[in-house]
Amino acid sequence: MTKSEGLWVLGYGSLIYKPPPHYTLRIPAIIFGYMRRFWQSSTDHRGTEENPGRVVTLICKEDIESNPKFSHDLKLYNDTLMTTGVVYYIPPDRADEVRDYLDVREQGGYTLHEVEVHLETSPDDELHAAVQQLPVHPVVRRKILITQVYIGQVTNDSFIGPEPIEQTSKVIATSVGPSGANYDYLKHLHGSLRAMQLTHENIIIRDEYLDELLNQVEQLKNTK
Repeated sequence: MTKSEGLWVLGYGSLIYKPPPHYTLRIPAIIFGYMRRFWQSSTDHRGTEENPGRVVTLICKEDIESNPKFSHDLKLYNDTLMTTGVVYYIPPDRADEVRDYLDVREQGGYTLHEVEVHLETSPDDELHAAVQQLPVHPVVRRKILITQVYIGQVTNDSFIGPEPIEQTSKVIATSVGPSGANYDYLKHLHGSLRAMQLTHENIIIRDEYLDELLNQVEQLKNTK
């Protein structure tokens, strides 16, 4: 990123409902080749060192194909490697400031990477100079973008997956950290994704894993 360029960043977890500062565009996006899982331990936001919570990360196709346990989890919920998120555009004069902010916020095992996303742009988005220069996918006719994203890779020290959804549910139902209850993180994320109503091949994209996880967590909380 040069001084004259703005910053594009992808959110697939808390950035969806708690965005970075100074953004001038917020565009729903589809990420192909990754699945979202609550397989990242959290001791700085949604848990503590004594009782770590769980937050999301992205698992790439290569890691899934090389680990039968990952593949089993994918088959259990959805055969398609397709995840929804949001991209933000931060103008050049604020890009360095926001990058520094995100480097602090996205700690706990997350590192910076680049992924391709398909954008669900509005007519107003299309008028923005940063969007106008993006290429268009020849088949689906969506704008495509190589954007930066923070991912907790399977090799980082805070990665705990693949974890049975029953165990993840128990952790999320009881964990609390400096940023609040782990349940609130899941609830806000699930609600924000449902509100976007993104489609692929005229079918609304649903995250079946998140649906089941939220259902199990709420059952646990309601039995107390």
